[in-house]
Amino acid sequence: MTQTVYPPEAMTTTTPAATAPLRPRGLRRVLYESGYSLSAFPIALVGFVVIVVDLALGVALSIFIGGVLLISLGVMVARGFARFERIRMEGMLGRRAATPSYLCPRSGDGFWRRQLTPLRDAQSWLDVVWALVGLVTGTIAFGVTLAWWAGAAGGLTYWFWQRFIPETDDDHGLAYYLGFGDGRTAESWVNVALGVAFVLTLPWAVRLVATMHASLAWVLLSSRAELQSEVARVEGGRDAARLAEAESLRRLERDIHDGPQQRLVRLTMDLGRAKRQVADDPERAAETLDAALLQARETVAELRSLSRGIAPPLLVDRGLSAALAEMLNHSSLPVHSRIDVPAQLPPHVETAVYFVVAEALTNVAKHSHASSAEVSVVAVGTELEVRVEDDGVGGAHPSKGLGLAGLRQRLAAVDGTLDVSSPVGAGTAVVARIPT
Repeated sequence: MTQTVYPPEAMTTTTPAATAPLRPRGLRRVLYESGYSLSAFPIALVGFVVIVVDLALGVALSIFIGGVLLISLGVMVARGFARFERIRMEGMLGRRAATPSYLCPRSGDGFWRRQLTPLRDAQSWLDVVWALVGLVTGTIAFGVTLAWWAGAAGGLTYWFWQRFIPETDDDHGLAYYLGFGDGRTAESWVNVALGVAFVLTLPWAVRLVATMHASLAWVLLSSRAELQSEVARVEGGRDAARLAEAESLRRLERDIHDGPQQRLVRLTMDLGRAKRQVADDPERAAETLDAALLQARETVAELRSLSRGIAPPLLVDRGLSAALAEMLNHSSLPVHSRIDVPAQLPPHVETAVYFVVAEALTNVAKHSHASSAEVSVVAVGTELEVRVEDDGVGGAHPSKGLGLAGLRQRLAAVDGTLDVSSPVGAGTAVVARIPT
């Protein structure tokens, strides 16, 4: 085994790729934000009129059957406008806007239960609220954006189109009241200066109102999606932890039954045989005791091996680096390693990393027909990246077993991920990323 330990200052940190949509830049961003703000008012106005009229009619007719159906229809229309707003935010602003999970009717529900299901969904009513308050922010965004674009375009082109404005002796322009004199020339310079001021402040003004409108939209239309995603992630991690623990216990029970338990049964029989042989045949008794002693040593060694798979004492006493070094030293294959981990890591992270390396190297030894392997455990940003590569035959996949499916399940319990690249004939690369 060749091991290279890098000092903390040599650690390279890379930024993970962003999962959010790409934001437009420069002039393109100003144009996109302007289009978003200018379109906010007409879209919000149409949504406000349609939804408010529908809900008002539904409430007014609620004593009749059709009134309840109209209210449900209005809520569904609000959902449609909300989905369109999420698309606008992602497409025009490059801002991630996830869609929350809506409450849906079950397959066996009757007509009335299916129609009333949207009314029991909290997100549907948040969509209705957006249809009401979005008109206010949409109007502000539309007005400010239109005013800034009109001020910039009008000021910069005033020198051209002022000739078409009728002029009388009693009329005074903005330049006169600002004390810069009177006449078309002074008026042109003042308007050009105002146009330049509008141009220079246009990106910030448009961005301010677009951000205001989009932020309120995100709070009402997409914030629950992140909460739902977090809840689902926590529940998935909890279930994965339970399954991984149950699988580990089953495997430990099987290993104990097939190994140490059988050896202990044989040890008991050998000791009983030796007890009977002591009086009649001391030499045979000594041979039997030697065999029993060998069985006891092998049992202890196997129990130690099983305990290392659960929680190696060296991992608990001296930390992850020492435990990995001992594991790699006892590997049946030549292993080149790079171990660069923080001194203090949460116990569940250390255990997960140790298990990933142990399971991956076991798969390499059993299935890959490789001549060597490489192990890299380094900190990358806020994650610990574990990479185990070999030069074997490849063809590994989690669906084929080989311990990879259980490994992915165990990593899910600690919010980790597992990627397996194993083209046939080109070796296997197992990469795990575990948040620290």
